[in-house]
Amino acid sequence: MAKVFIDNKEYEVPNGKNMLEVCLSLGMDLTYFCWHPAMHSVGACRQCAVTQYRDENDTRGKLTMACMLDANEGTRISILDQKSKDFRAGNIEALMINHPHDCPVCDEGGECHLQDMTVMSGHNYRRYRFKKRTHLNQDLGPFIKHEMNRCIQCYRCVRFYNDYAGGKDFGVFASSGRVYFGRSESGTLESEFSGNLVEVCPTGVFTDKTLHKHYTRKWDLTSAPSVCHQCSVGCNTLASERYGGLRRIMTRYNGDVNGYFLCDRGRFGYEYVNDEKRLTRAAQKENTSGPEAFASVRKHLASSPKMIGIGSPRASLESNFMLKQLVGAENFYQGIPGTEAGAVNTVLEVLQNGKVKTPSLKEIESYDTIFILGEDLTNAAPRIALSLRQAAKNLPREKAYALRIQTWNDAAIREVVQGETGPFFVATPYATKLEDIATSSFHGDTSSLVSLGKKIAAHIRKGEQGLANHDEETGFASATAKALSSSQKPLIVSGTGMMSKAIIRVAASIAGALKEAGKEPGLVFAVPEANSMGLSMMGAAGALEEAADRVAKENDITAVVLETDLFYRTDKNTATGFLNRCQKTILLDTLENQTTPEVDFILPAGTFAESDGTLVNNEGRAQRYYQVFQPKNEMKSSWAWLDMMIHNTEDARPFDAIVSEMAEHIPAFDKIKTLAPAADYRIGTQRIPRQTHRFSGRTSINANVSVHEPKPPVDKDSPLSYTMEGYQGQPPSADIPYYWSPGWNSIQSINKYQIEVGGELHGGNPGIRLIEPQEDGATVFEENIVSAGKGRFEILPAWDIFGSGEMSALSPAVAKRIPEAAVSVSEKALQGSGLSGAEKIRINYHSGDIVLPVKVDNSLPDNVLLFPKGFKETAGMQFPLYGDIAGV
Repeated sequence: MAKVFIDNKEYEVPNGKNMLEVCLSLGMDLTYFCWHPAMHSVGACRQCAVTQYRDENDTRGKLTMACMLDANEGTRISILDQKSKDFRAGNIEALMINHPHDCPVCDEGGECHLQDMTVMSGHNYRRYRFKKRTHLNQDLGPFIKHEMNRCIQCYRCVRFYNDYAGGKDFGVFASSGRVYFGRSESGTLESEFSGNLVEVCPTGVFTDKTLHKHYTRKWDLTSAPSVCHQCSVGCNTLASERYGGLRRIMTRYNGDVNGYFLCDRGRFGYEYVNDEKRLTRAAQKENTSGPEAFASVRKHLASSPKMIGIGSPRASLESNFMLKQLVGAENFYQGIPGTEAGAVNTVLEVLQNGKVKTPSLKEIESYDTIFILGEDLTNAAPRIALSLRQAAKNLPREKAYALRIQTWNDAAIREVVQGETGPFFVATPYATKLEDIATSSFHGDTSSLVSLGKKIAAHIRKGEQGLANHDEETGFASATAKALSSSQKPLIVSGTGMMSKAIIRVAASIAGALKEAGKEPGLVFAVPEANSMGLSMMGAAGALEEAADRVAKENDITAVVLETDLFYRTDKNTATGFLNRCQKTILLDTLENQTTPEVDFILPAGTFAESDGTLVNNEGRAQRYYQVFQPKNEMKSSWAWLDMMIHNTEDARPFDAIVSEMAEHIPAFDKIKTLAPAADYRIGTQRIPRQTHRFSGRTSINANVSVHEPKPPVDKDSPLSYTMEGYQGQPPSADIPYYWSPGWNSIQSINKYQIEVGGELHGGNPGIRLIEPQEDGATVFEENIVSAGKGRFEILPAWDIFGSGEMSALSPAVAKRIPEAAVSVSEKALQGSGLSGAEKIRINYHSGDIVLPVKVDNSLPDNVLLFPKGFKETAGMQFPLYGDIAGV
């Protein structure tokens, strides 16, 4: 700890901080633009000027930038000194010379860091009366709206996009006093993290184009804490609504998970919530709907039919549990193919029984040597990929630290490191984006990658004698094993992307070997969906194949299908046969899909925006999400419909009662009872408002119906209210619906909610880990490769960040980023089949054939084909497949 003096008051602060961090962590107001807590200091904007004094006898001092001043013992500064105040106000005035007078029409208005800092600095009058510099804007694709005239040259955007996220198609261009941030020409931003420019930019240069389509002033949004449903990582989000439609997704800071950033699928993949095909009324095939349809469901259930339930990895824990309660544990099946269920169950087995810890996203950034086995993380779990990019910088940064450069001095560190990355090894079936920072890469089919993993584990345990021969595979294994063995914090990353249990187990064995060697390894697995881990922890009688087999044998079964499009999960014949053989089928889902026309009853389920629930992410962290608004139709949380079905009532029990019952029946979920405050939690006597105190127009919204203000709905399932009335201070960290503090209207106000800038939230970061390593856990996991099927080629899934998400792919902006469905194959494989130059090929596999355009990828092994996972053309395919190719 160091003692520093700020305006003649003494403070004890942690070592290794700069004075801007110290001031903000102490709750002081000091203006800044270029500094960001995740990207640190470059001293570009000159806005955080303070007066620094040599000692208590120095009365003159000198101006210095707080973000570039080390918080050493005895450091003495003043924020309130008139010289520094005048400098900050003058600097703002200079930055504003070319800034347009367009706050009333700017999408950033009312939530703008530039507005906040201008007011905070005291600058309030523009003296510049000459022609302003102007720029032409670019079309940057469906996600980002560009207005370059608002730029103040803070360089945050290019630092995040290129230096932090590894982007290649964005930059800064300058000539003759003109600085321009954008692409070399108009075109869609290629980075999977481009949407973060919306929050990183302190002005209105980069704004959310999906929000612009249905723009609402930020203070008129109703918001709630939520969790991203688009992959397994469980990033924390703020979901915001107006007029019964979801308007945007923003980052909700969680220091253990996503921190300040989201991927583009998580940020822009929400628009399916507003889709015209949303199911809004209960219905049945006899053309009745509304209360009559649900009454028919209750009447049918009153006859005590034989039932099975199909659970879902995109439904909450509570919904899956209530389905299990309705049908009985022996009749509850996972609504996913057997290969996927087997892979996820293997991940759970390894994490529950192993000795190696799974780090959080934040902890991933602290590891120094990385080995990725079999997983395309940029597409399957993008936020993990972003954390790995930060981890790759750790060892090279030691060169800078050896020169006594501070950890926060980003400009100096980058000057020393010069883009170098640390030991980073990738072994996958095909080239992935993370290979641009890789030390070495290897591509192979499933058996090759398993063999490689075994060699690495053997080398760690036995040294060179663990390797039998010397070929490319052995050379890569040796280099990887040596790097991992010489590291203090090695990280093994794998997942279910190849749908191979053997890949998962061999990755766990490598981590186990490192643990035996006295290292402190981490082991991270990506799984397919938001609640894949939760569904696996729930326990089931089997997967979709077992459910279909049972229905084929017993033709008097009523199936209750939870948030599952069977035609997306399995092949058409299996799905059709299942539905036709069921006596009755009850579907709870959110959108019309191929399954909805085939069922007997439909109950409209709420998405994450209209429901409450709990998800378990890939780490085993349980996290709560809240309803943003109550829809004015028959939609309910799936767990609410199921509770009404179980108890034959017209209203569901409160959410807390469901959670308590689940914890009682499944001990693994006992901690969830304390995950977030109960519904009766109050601060004094006040609820937590979903609307800001600036919310306006409550009566005029419905003036065409009534000039009287309607009574707001009451939330019986959470301590949040649907109004602006309530506690105006900081709520518990799990229940923060928006960020605001006096003088801080932008997302930068997050710093007021943290114990120290960039650290934990007051009250701790949200979420509870349900899975921890065992001290006496296993370090060796036997791998049994399933014998290859018939066919020359192994067909593996190619994950796409935009096309492989079942629900996010339905969002219009995301749909524009989905590439054409094509089969990836090497040129050598095409030549060997006499198909060189073919534009389309026919792929024959065990259950049919398909014709797809050809995409040549020479990183692929000659015996591997890639099919796009989850695309319309390949939905229902169960990987891995084996087959042959032929001309069309």
